[in-house]
Formats: sequence, structure tokens, C-alpha cells
Amino acid sequence: MKNVTLLALDTATEACSAALLRGGEKIHLEQLAQREHTKHILPMVDHVLAQGGITLNQVDALAFGRGPGSFTGVRIGAGIAQGLAFGANLPVIPISNLAAMAQAAYVQYQAETVLSAIDARMNEVYFAQWQVQKVRSDFGTFLHWQPVIEEQVCNPQNVLEQLARQEHSSAVLVGTGWAAYPQLAEANLGKTTDITLPSALYMLDLALPQWFAGQAISPLDIEPIYLRNEVTWKKLPGRE
Repeated sequence: MKNVTLLALDTATEACSAALLRGGEKIHLEQLAQREHTKHILPMVDHVLAQGGITLNQVDALAFGRGPGSFTGVRIGAGIAQGLAFGANLPVIPISNLAAMAQAAYVQYQAETVLSAIDARMNEVYFAQWQVQKVRSDFGTFLHWQPVIEEQVCNPQNVLEQLARQEHSSAVLVGTGWAAYPQLAEANLGKTTDITLPSALYMLDLALPQWFAGQAISPLDIEPIYLRNEVTWKKLPGRE
């Protein structure tokens, strides 16, 4: 495992991050970028590679946040991942932004049931419920986040209706969506956290078992996950 080198990047939300796994150690850099992802992400990638003492060509695979998130942010991340991967002849590993926050909750709070919600504006959230599973393989034991409620974009009332049909008494809440809408903030759905945005750091954890399982794909096959279609976004003046 220590010989695997993975690079991860994410621009799908207002956070911008890059992370490197090399020799079993992790290096990461993140900041709020708002609408300046294209200005920051490549220097951040260069920084973590330099800190790791390697070049892009020495990376085994490139993971990236494939969404959901802002249309522009998801598109930028997918495009940059594709360009870097083509340039260095690397396979890619798309990672769910909602699952990445679930992984953060496991690392920071030992959470096994996680409710992820990112504010999607327009009185909607990107939402999913996750349950952790420990999967044994020849390469070790890894975590797999099984969706109890599949990733979707929906309004807060629909979130509440779906959760009323699921067990979530021990759930941990992650994402900006819970505080964004009063009906969610007041619903007492689980343990609140300060994990509000995804990070490439935790995408490394999710990418590693996929690498060992041979699930990396060609950069030609990258498919960003918007959940909300492009037409809807373009109808909103001043919105990403």
C-alpha cells in the first residue's frame, strides 16, 4: 500500500483543494476560492507534488470530485482532471463529493451513518444518506459508503419526508445544506458537525480501494455528476 501514489483535486463547491498520498503519507492544501478555482487549483496541485518531491508523471492515478456541486465548479474540476490525466497518461478515479464528506465524518467523528447535504440554492439541496461498510480485500480492509438514500437534488421538505422512512437516530450531519434552510436546521436530524464542504484529502481514502480494485477509468470516460441539468443553471442570472 505504501508504494501507491495518488493525487486528488476538488473544485466542485466554494472550497478548492488538492491532496497527495505518497509512501503512506498525505499532503494536502485547501482554501475557499469562491469563483477563483481556475486561479488556485493548478498552483495547489503543483504545491502538493513539490512537497511530496515528485512530478505528475510519478503519480499512479488522479482522483477528482465529480460532483454534485456548483455546475461551474464541477465542470472546472472535471476539465482540469481530464487535462492533467491526458498530459501525464494517468487513469482517473471519480469521487462523490457527498461521499467524501461522509468519509471526513468517519475520520473526525467515527460516524457510521452520515447525512450529506450541500446547499444547491433555489430552495434545494444535494442530498444523500450513507451507511459505512468495512470491506476486506487482499490489500487490506477499506471503507465503502453505501447509499441508503441515493444522491439527488431535492427541496428540504422532500429530505424530511425521505428521512421519516429511514433509521437515522445515530446520524452525523455534514454539508452546508442543513444550516441553509430553517426546516432542516430545526429538525434535529442528527449530530451537527463543522464539516461543511468536501475536501480532496478524504477523496484519497475513497480512491485507494478503487485503485486496488482496478476501478480507475480512462480520462476519456469522465462524466461529471451535476444532478441538476445545465439548462436549469443557465436560466438563473448571476448564478454559477
